[in-house]
Amino acid sequence: MSATATRSATDRPTDPATEPAATGTAAARPSPLSAAVRSHAVRKLAVLVVIAAVLVPLAHATWASGSWPHALTVDVSGPLGKASDWIIDNRDSHWIFLYFFGHISNAVIICVRAVYVVLLTLGWAGVTAASTLVAWRVAGVRVAVTTVVSFAVCGLLGMWVPTMQTLALMAVAVTASVVVGGVLGLAGGLSERAFRALRPVLDTMQVLPAFAYLLPVVLIFGIGVPGAVLATVIYAAPPMARLTALGLRGADAGVLEAVTSLGATWRQRLLSARLPLARKELLLGVNQAIMMALSMAVIASVIGGGGLGDRVYQALSSVDVGKALAAGLPIVLLAVVMDRTTASAGERLGEPPAEDGPRLLRGWPAWAGVAVLTAVVTVAGRLTGSQTWPTGWTVAIEEPVNQFKDWMVDHLYTGVPVVGGTADWASDYVRWILDPLREGLQGLPWYAVLLIVATLAWLIGTWATALTATAAMAAVGVLGVWEPSMDTLSQVLAAVFVTLVLGFAIGIAAARSTRLERLLRPVLDVCQTMPQFVYLIPVVALFGVGRAPAAAAAIVYALPAVIRITTQGLRSVDPAALESARSLGATQGQQLRQVQLPLARPALLLAVNQGVVLVLAVVIIGGLVGSGALGYDVVFGLAQGDLATGLVAGAAIVCLGLMLDRVTQPTARRDRKGA
Repeated sequence: MSATATRSATDRPTDPATEPAATGTAAARPSPLSAAVRSHAVRKLAVLVVIAAVLVPLAHATWASGSWPHALTVDVSGPLGKASDWIIDNRDSHWIFLYFFGHISNAVIICVRAVYVVLLTLGWAGVTAASTLVAWRVAGVRVAVTTVVSFAVCGLLGMWVPTMQTLALMAVAVTASVVVGGVLGLAGGLSERAFRALRPVLDTMQVLPAFAYLLPVVLIFGIGVPGAVLATVIYAAPPMARLTALGLRGADAGVLEAVTSLGATWRQRLLSARLPLARKELLLGVNQAIMMALSMAVIASVIGGGGLGDRVYQALSSVDVGKALAAGLPIVLLAVVMDRTTASAGERLGEPPAEDGPRLLRGWPAWAGVAVLTAVVTVAGRLTGSQTWPTGWTVAIEEPVNQFKDWMVDHLYTGVPVVGGTADWASDYVRWILDPLREGLQGLPWYAVLLIVATLAWLIGTWATALTATAAMAAVGVLGVWEPSMDTLSQVLAAVFVTLVLGFAIGIAAARSTRLERLLRPVLDVCQTMPQFVYLIPVVALFGVGRAPAAAAAIVYALPAVIRITTQGLRSVDPAALESARSLGATQGQQLRQVQLPLARPALLLAVNQGVVLVLAVVIIGGLVGSGALGYDVVFGLAQGDLATGLVAGAAIVCLGLMLDRVTQPTARRDRKGA
């Protein structure tokens, strides 16, 4: 092990402005006062103090009210109303709808119908056989068994036809999400300028609540499959783009330099070095795209997506947990099958086939065998006279599930000895955390909030970072939704804090234990893939209506992504660095604090970003269960067809997400300085 590698693994980054000089004498060391003066952060704070000393008295004298002044707001309801009217009047005649959006809509419909027709032609026996054989061919026996059991459960629950409808829709949506996200991530991973330009775009795509952009999507595409697919792609493509860019930007510089020294072209470096080195991140991106797309199945059903999501939405309307679970479980099973199959297929990419195995199990003969066996099973299924799952082979789970929910409410809602009931937890969470945080944010003068945001963003980034974060926060006030935005911000901050504490702790434990990671994987799949509407019903039953159930649902939904990314980042740390630390006698705790966490910093920052984004997404859905604030405005805008109310609240949520991203994500320039 070289001395250079040892130093990189164990030494902390140093800053000449703050570290003592290496002269060995006390006289050569700078005093604490001089070191503080030369500190980059202290100089930034001094500049901010001067700016605040000038601007704060001026703002207070001009607008004495602590809330955002009405004179600084802009009414956008008029222009948005005119835009909505123009779309409605020209949707059937303008060229942009006929020759652009119309072609996109037709292409989506053709693709979804083609996939659905193929699934119907294969029948339940053919679909099950084809999926099982493909899983066995690319992923092994264990995944094949999981596949056949999953499809059998979908049929036993009486959800075969809705499952095929959702599978057709998701196959097209996931493919489009992976392609769009991969292209955007490729651009961001290869170009620093493109990466900076893409960050706000990806933030907007993922933070803007689906309910906010469902209304303009419906205005353009109408009710039906095209709008549902487009809404799913907008939500599912950003994780693929982010993880692709992360993998390409984190490629080993030594390997790239070696490939370049051999005379490889730009394309050869990309195909032979960058993409193979980023394989784990790419696979995780595909995984996240699948999970995000399937989690949108219910929301897509609101605008005509159909399938399982429509069944869940109907169950939500009647507050029927049993029916919601019966339709939600197949969504989870589809996600598990697609995740396991694609992940195993990706892990085997580039590996030579086993030469000692039977030839019929290798290469094109194996795929020919899959096709032949699928055809045989399909014909056999047709001979039985049933293309869909036989009605006599179903099991009703609605009644037992509803009885179990009632038992939980009766025994856990209140009166539990020592720990108290869930109603008490919700009341304490609101009284001791949410209420003080909301009152504190709403009680601060608007210029104080802007100053705090600017300070946090500038300390971890550059003046451009601070300017972007401050402008995003100010835009909330300009839109005229300052008070509800502070309410939403308090809910998001509280839920993100709990999510990150639990996510980092569990992720670190899973990174250190392969067995724990395997045990957590199906649990994380269920939590991340189960539509929010499904567990929103029992959460409301246990915690009541209000902000507490919205926070609980947000934590459950955001936690899996934080755990996965944290685990992946810690496991991707260079083994040589850990070996160097162990050779110097570092304990496991020292290896974690001084080697793994610093080297996994990009992944941890991405986990923070995804935690913020996903919490924002579900807190808004909490508007359906009484969380109020911006979430209620978004839901109200969609329900009433009020484009202005829905989009203004959605834009405010995007601004909050952009601000939180900037105050938690150090810029590349800051990272190069080693701060």
